[in-house]
Amino acid sequence: MHDPQLPGRRGFLRASVLGALTSALPVEATDAAEKPVAAPVFPQAPLAPQPFQFLPAGSIRPSGWLRRQLEIQANGLGGHVDETWPDLGPRSGWLGGDGESWERGPYFLDGLLPLAWQLDSPALKAKAQRFIDWTLEHPWPNGMFGPKSNDDWWPRMVMLKVLTQYQELTGDARVIPFMTRYFHYQLGALPARPLRDWGRMRWQDEVASVLWLYSRTHDAKLLELAALLKKQGYDWQGMFADFPFREKTDAKLVEAKGGKDAFMEDDGLQVHGVNVAQALKASPVWSLISRDADDRAAIRHQLEQLDRYHGLPNGMFSADEHLAGRSPSQGIELCAIVEAMYSLETALAITGDAALGDRIERIAYNALPAAFTDDMWAHQYDQQPNQVECSLHRRPWTTNGPEANLFGLDPHFGCCTANFHQGWPKLTASLWMACADGGLAATVYAPCHVSTTVRGTPIEIEQATDYPFRDDIAITLRPRSPVTFPLRLRVPAWCTTPSLRVNGKPVDSTPDQGFLTLEREWKPGDRVQLSLPATVVTEKGFNDSISLSRGPIVFSLPIGEAWVKWRKRGLTNDWQVYPTSSWNYAVKVRGDIERHPIAARPFGGAAPAVTLAVEGRLVAWKAEEGAADPVPASPAMEDEPGTVLHLVPYAGAKLRITSFPPLDA
Repeated sequence: MHDPQLPGRRGFLRASVLGALTSALPVEATDAAEKPVAAPVFPQAPLAPQPFQFLPAGSIRPSGWLRRQLEIQANGLGGHVDETWPDLGPRSGWLGGDGESWERGPYFLDGLLPLAWQLDSPALKAKAQRFIDWTLEHPWPNGMFGPKSNDDWWPRMVMLKVLTQYQELTGDARVIPFMTRYFHYQLGALPARPLRDWGRMRWQDEVASVLWLYSRTHDAKLLELAALLKKQGYDWQGMFADFPFREKTDAKLVEAKGGKDAFMEDDGLQVHGVNVAQALKASPVWSLISRDADDRAAIRHQLEQLDRYHGLPNGMFSADEHLAGRSPSQGIELCAIVEAMYSLETALAITGDAALGDRIERIAYNALPAAFTDDMWAHQYDQQPNQVECSLHRRPWTTNGPEANLFGLDPHFGCCTANFHQGWPKLTASLWMACADGGLAATVYAPCHVSTTVRGTPIEIEQATDYPFRDDIAITLRPRSPVTFPLRLRVPAWCTTPSLRVNGKPVDSTPDQGFLTLEREWKPGDRVQLSLPATVVTEKGFNDSISLSRGPIVFSLPIGEAWVKWRKRGLTNDWQVYPTSSWNYAVKVRGDIERHPIAARPFGGAAPAVTLAVEGRLVAWKAEEGAADPVPASPAMEDEPGTVLHLVPYAGAKLRITSFPPLDA
């Protein structure tokens, strides 16, 4: 049996290529004194050891600006999309209905579930529980699960991620037998019904869930299943070894080579942005089984190749919908952003590579919030670093259609409407990790509260910070009783002069492999103060353009915005956005940073937390079809005097220029 949605997805891709597509939820306060959650579970032999491990779901709660950001998500589409979008409404196939029955229900839950528990919201928990209970209470007789209108392996891979989180959050005794039965069924069924299309490209996501279960049951059949999934899956590491995709994808060439279904075969799927984002975890995840150091390290080479040929200043690679080169007028899909974040978070745990934390922050604090209106009631499918208009034009996309960068409910295609939910909650769950030697590591920085167990001792950690808008981080430790363990603090590569104090006294702040390590007996009330001073950095990009950053924040020139409602969409609207000010500037850094209060909407454009003054001058540079031309390498100056421009954090400018011609004079 096959889901009727699947031909629609294939048809959508073909049609896109051919140009045919033209009230707040209650949120309860977190009780910092509640009982700590269980200790993390590390891989055991024969699996390879890994330096870090995620803390069990629910161990980390947001505070400060991060909590406000998650509340914005809960009060916007993140908490209400099922009330206004039929694909996640009561007729969803993942609630037993006759509606959408493929990936959208699992996608929604993959972010809704951790969001509900991180905010301790009864309303959100109840929404998630309905999907969970239907899934667990309606297995197929043979061990399969989910809507019976399809037997595709792919949507089950997403729901398995959901179930692993749910089991850690609740301890529900139904989950482990349910997953075991499904995996045994799948091991027997895969030889005759192998992975295909999306599932074949995304096998690594299921292997991660298989290994999660193996670490708890030590069922040898699970390692057999993991090996079979790898064998039937696409060889991402091999593809990146001699990376052939060095130019913008040419849809006509792909179709000429593979016919009308080329974009649902390897020729299209291997350059599909979301597949590539999910693939970043493939080699690290497989390294747990192979125990091969080359597998563990392969992600660095993969990121280098993507940066070299498709890198964008927001930390992502271009893919709109397929790999699109380095021009900052190309876009990146929201699904690819949240999937890249999760892949990098997973890879950071497995490899311990501090540089992955730098990358996560660059994406999370720029590309992720940029894709939404500040109230998170509308989002884009594609965003562009140089985004001068959001309107119904064909644009320079590889395969996407004219709605791709509108803000709305489900612009262009609805996968991102279902999948964006995981971005902020999964980041929150990755801020701290357990260390294999019994310590704890601060891996990504944002304000939060941690409840966990270290070397058998319950501990609470309060991390207070306005990072990434400020440089200082204060960490207060409250173990139930004194306990000795190593505390590791990531030092970003861009920070050359970190400083560290413990209980007010300076200590050595020389990082080793990207981390400062403090090993000592920790007592209730001990306080660690970390400062990560940053400077303005000029980075060269496409056509010798420059982009400007300070720490994890990328700066953009905000363009005046005229928002025009295109159509009403239930509880929300679809919007076009037109420019009302000039944007065609070359710039030179003055380096003047101004700090402002962090607003209720931390990344909002109305009140930026920090601004950067630069010298600018108008140049000959135009837009066509609503998209800025590629950054001119040597533009002619307009007959206008220079001016001081005030750049803002990338996410706050929904129309923006991020890559500029350099102003030499």
